[in-house]
Amino acid sequence: MSVLPPGTGIDNLDTEQIKTFKDFLISYNKLTELCFKDCVNDFTSRTVKPQEDKCSLNCLEKFLKANQRISQRFQEFQMVANENALAAAQKLGQKV
Repeated sequence: MSVLPPGTGIDNLDTEQIKTFKDFLISYNKLTELCFKDCVNDFTSRTVKPQEDKCSLNCLEKFLKANQRISQRFQEFQMVANENALAAAQKLGQKV
């Protein structure tokens, strides 16, 4: 018995949605592993220590800010590249 309504199973996802979700999971797993390795050092207790909690939050915040900044720069680069391509196409169109 499925929890999902009919027609909403994984078979109905398009390849782009699957790729996007797969990329998200890869990024999430890398982030988790990175922050865990950097922040969790003491395995003698079952509880998360305050310094480990603070470290992991800082790690996450830095990762997200860096990722956002990279995405922003990539968008700016794409806009400039598109403008240059359009200008070049217009220039070629005028010469013909």
